[in-house]
Amino acid sequence: MARTTERLTALKVARAKPGLHHDGRGLYLQVTEGGRSWVLRYTINRRARWMGLGSAHDLTLAMARERATEARLLKLNGTDPIEQRRAEREARRLAGAKTMTFRQCAEKYIASHENGWRNDVHRKQWPASLAQHVYPVIGDLPVHDIDTALVMKVVEPIWTRVPETASRVRGRIESILDWARVRGFRAGENPAHWRGHLDKMLPARSKVRSVRHHPALHYDQMPAFMAALREQNAIVARAMEFLVLTGARVGEVLGARQSEFSLLDKVWTVPAERMKASKAHRVPLSPRALAILPEMQAHCGGDDAYVFPGSKGGRPLHRRTLLRLVQRLGRNDVTVHGFRSTFRDWAGERTAFPFEVLEKALAHTVGSKSSRSYARSDLLDERRKLMSMWAEFCTTKPVERDKVVPMQRRG
Repeated sequence: MARTTERLTALKVARAKPGLHHDGRGLYLQVTEGGRSWVLRYTINRRARWMGLGSAHDLTLAMARERATEARLLKLNGTDPIEQRRAEREARRLAGAKTMTFRQCAEKYIASHENGWRNDVHRKQWPASLAQHVYPVIGDLPVHDIDTALVMKVVEPIWTRVPETASRVRGRIESILDWARVRGFRAGENPAHWRGHLDKMLPARSKVRSVRHHPALHYDQMPAFMAALREQNAIVARAMEFLVLTGARVGEVLGARQSEFSLLDKVWTVPAERMKASKAHRVPLSPRALAILPEMQAHCGGDDAYVFPGSKGGRPLHRRTLLRLVQRLGRNDVTVHGFRSTFRDWAGERTAFPFEVLEKALAHTVGSKSSRSYARSDLLDERRKLMSMWAEFCTTKPVERDKVVPMQRRG
């Protein structure tokens, strides 16, 4: 009875769909202009379904019959063979999507975060350090396979040789692995975590090599340096002079735009996106710092133009031009950033201003988070006096300065 029903069904199918040749038990050879293939016809809930089994060029009749048998067993157990195959394909697709290499995760992490990095040097150092130290070791490994041993294989060889670089590399690996975990590409603890983990295997960076501060000019040599600087008739010289007089960072000065200055209030407001602490900072301007701004207006465009433009229109000076200027003035022993230390040493040793005023002048964060919530003043008036004294010191000849009676410290 069953065979008779099957034959009748096969005849109906053959009339409805020419090119189908029945082998038995729902297995057909389908012949079309595109070639020949094996298909299986079965019913689920009284609805006919057609399942492709593969090309007749790749599958023999015996192989096609074996696949048809496997599909029938699934149907016998209450599973739709087509839906089962779809579920397996989706599972393989998801598994493939989760098999991300460390390099792929790193590239995606950088792409999603670099717009939030204010410093161009920072943006370049991330991929450069990974390419040099990390990718050759673990770059092409699945990110879910990265363990402590592999992290140590990257970090340990450079930990004592270049500890500062090694510490940054470790932190970058940790950030990328955290990103991969949140995105579902790995699970478990982060093997690059420092506290309570890698700090048990590696010596503290401070013990490997003493911290190297930026070489700085002694403040007694500042008047002579500033005098030589003022003899230079160039935008870069005015930028360097402005940097010294304000105690600002290189990126803050080179990125300065006309719209950030209030000549009436004698204040320069550096926007949060260019500050290290991501908080807007007001800088009181001494008379000499103010005098530099009109000098620069002839080289600028509108209010949104850079105060210290580079040789290529529309762009600021490059930070290397400042260092080259300092070197041309015969100071190969100092860095541009070191002038902030020069100012801080002078202010701490030659003035009586409180510690908080000196730190605020350098835009340093002072006190705990709790204490900062109460001390909200930026001490602008006190800092204005401090910066005026600094400018006067920098422009006073050594002979004249020696005649000045030093200030007494406040009780």
